[in-house]
Amino acid sequence: MTATDLSAIEAARARIRDAHLRPAAERPASTARGLHHTALISSDVERTVRFYQDLLGFPLTELIENRDYPGSSHFFFDIGNGNLLAFFDFPGLDLGPYAEVLGGLHHVAISVEPSRWDAIVARLDEAGIDHVVHSEVSVYFTDPDGARVELIADPLGEMYGHRVL
Repeated sequence: MTATDLSAIEAARARIRDAHLRPAAERPASTARGLHHTALISSDVERTVRFYQDLLGFPLTELIENRDYPGSSHFFFDIGNGNLLAFFDFPGLDLGPYAEVLGGLHHVAISVEPSRWDAIVARLDEAGIDHVVHSEVSVYFTDPDGARVELIADPLGEMYGHRVL
C-alpha cells in the first residue's frame, strides 16, 4: 500500500462537496422511488435462508428460478419499507470466495429499530458470529459467503445522528 496524502484527499472531498452538494431545500426530487432490491450471490440457498430469516429476522418472500441461468435460484428477503435483499446461486459455476474489488460490494447497511438491533446483536453473540459494534448503533459482520453486512439502529436518512437525506 502506498502512502496516502490525507490532506489532498480532504481537499478533493471539499471541492466535490462545493461543486455538487446542494442544500436540502435546493435539491430536486429524486427520479427513483426506492431500492427495489440488491442482489448478492449465495453458495448455499438453505444456509443463506437460515442466516437471513432465522438469525437476522428478514422473512423470505419468494424463491424462484433465475430467468437468466437455468438451475439457478433467485430469492428475496423483506428488509422493510418495501425493500428487498435478493440472492442468486449459480450451481455449476466455479465462483471464488467473496472479494472486495472496484465496482464490487463493500457492505450492505440495513436500518433496524433499536430494540430489534439489541436482540439481533444478542443472537449474533449466541450463534458465535464474529461481529464488531461501532458507535453503539452499528454492528458489522459477514454473511455465510463473506459479504459484509451492517445493521444500523439509526433511522433511515440518518447516519450517527447526522441527517444524510
